[in-house]
Amino acid sequence: MTAARKDLVGHIGTTAMFKKISNRFWYPFVTRRLNDEDVVFLNYGYEEDPPMALPLTPSDEPNRFCIQHYHRTATQADIAGKQVLEISCGHGGGASYLMRTLHPASYTGLDFNPDGIAFCQRRHTLPGLDFVHGDAESLPFADGSFDAVINVEASHAYPRFERFLDEVARVLRPGGHFLYADFRGREQFADWDAALADAPMRVLSQRCINTEVLLAMEKNSQQSLDLINRHLPALLRPYGRLFAGVPGSKIYRELQQGQISYRMYSLVKD
Repeated sequence: MTAARKDLVGHIGTTAMFKKISNRFWYPFVTRRLNDEDVVFLNYGYEEDPPMALPLTPSDEPNRFCIQHYHRTATQADIAGKQVLEISCGHGGGASYLMRTLHPASYTGLDFNPDGIAFCQRRHTLPGLDFVHGDAESLPFADGSFDAVINVEASHAYPRFERFLDEVARVLRPGGHFLYADFRGREQFADWDAALADAPMRVLSQRCINTEVLLAMEKNSQQSLDLINRHLPALLRPYGRLFAGVPGSKIYRELQQGQISYRMYSLVKD
């Protein structure tokens, strides 16, 4: 791999080109590769010390760390009986878990990956749960359609983050919450902070969760490596390890060193 290629791969989400490649090619490719494995989560996960010990059903237990990430993000507000939108729902595991446990009135998962949406529609069939294909920067919903919007580990891939924040605020009702978790590289911290400060929503809470994400990466590493080795050709396995965040990968090291900040936010539309 050339030095230029290493630099591109090593700084995930820092260029518009990389973001477009991720959205258009990588995620659909991963969906097709993992379709037979019934992989329903794509996020890095979350674990605390001492462990969260979130009560889970036997069928949810294999996805504990990814589920705990969704649980911590979504429970920053009460979504019971609410109309909820998840932007970039991936393979729908978070949508299914939150629908079954936090009992919103309805839950809509939107994703830019049509293969992912087709997977979700086949895999997750619950009353009140719906999946639609769409763009995070141009949401196909009327103003004030939702009480809460959830976004987990996805916005780093959006070419126009400010446009995304405007769309979140547009589809939220007054008093609605934006429940959000994602990461950025050090060179993006200032722009990230400025975009959130300028958004038509108010930040209620913010915290860095690098330690919790790193612990989940460590505990989930063997499962991630097994999937990569089974489904990716040797040439693409380093790329897969980067996206999976296994110990030793560049993103893992930069989280350890603080070169990447993973944060969890709760915002409200006044």
